[in-house]
Amino acid sequence: MEEICGKPLDGELELINKFTRRELNEDEVYVFPVVLCDNDIDRDGEKFSDDALEKLAELFVGVTGIADHEPSSRNQTARIFMCRTEAVEGKTTADGRLYKRVYARAYIPRGEKSSELILALDSGIKKEVSVGCSVKKRICSICGKDISVCEHIKGRKYSGKMCYATLDEPTDAYEWSFVAIPAQRAAGVVKNYRTDDIKMSAKKGENIMDIEKKLFSNQEQSFTAEEMQELVKKFGMLEKKAAEGEYYRDVLIKEVKGLAAVALPQLGRETLAHITEELSVRQLDELKKALEIKAEDILPMKPQLFKQSGISNNNTLYKNI
Repeated sequence: MEEICGKPLDGELELINKFTRRELNEDEVYVFPVVLCDNDIDRDGEKFSDDALEKLAELFVGVTGIADHEPSSRNQTARIFMCRTEAVEGKTTADGRLYKRVYARAYIPRGEKSSELILALDSGIKKEVSVGCSVKKRICSICGKDISVCEHIKGRKYSGKMCYATLDEPTDAYEWSFVAIPAQRAAGVVKNYRTDDIKMSAKKGENIMDIEKKLFSNQEQSFTAEEMQELVKKFGMLEKKAAEGEYYRDVLIKEVKGLAAVALPQLGRETLAHITEELSVRQLDELKKALEIKAEDILPMKPQLFKQSGISNNNTLYKNI
């Protein structure tokens, strides 16, 4: 693997100029290598599949590098012009597989504004990166289902086997960022991901479903500040929905009591109150519809007395007298 920083290697300037508006010479660009992601289990209890790495190597060509995942044109720092997957002989992953990674070469235009970043790269201050991508699948290592819907929790052992999620079938690679704290230990990568069906929550990429699994598990758990914030938001949303549900239930009960007074006048108030208290919202709605039919037979919605207002017999307007 080329670890050379500085001027482009043979053939690289041609690749770089595919992304520039004018042809740059080798003195105008600074080139450096970057490992984007790998197939090892990271600190978030996740890993990319080997097939996912191959697809990401295709998707990341031409993608802009930024800082701390702040999507601003002023925040653009570099661009990837070459990307590939590579195996590291003699190195294995935590689950015993041959270690593989996505290796890229990126360029920065030299200038006064970029001199600080180039110095930070040369001195090793800027090193860790995080990738932003979309994946279709997050497969549980224990049961093979989507880990957002199964009962297993990442990082916990089941019958001696560690639970982790394999990220598979990438659909998009939208950015990579210089960050301070890496999640993938060997590759030095912190990743954010998005799925087609599940929203990403919290900056750590932790899904609210994963947090809820920890909350309702039978074992003692610890929660980060970010996880607690997510739980507070979720419970706030549930409280709002519960209040709205109670309001709708009260409205249904009033309507049922009013209809019952017409359709079932022989039914006592206490009996009716006991019945409505025991019924669910869906059952109350069913009872309301049944009572509406019964009440309409007793008290027709179309008034029996009406008068015509100069309208023909085919378009009679009914009015209450």
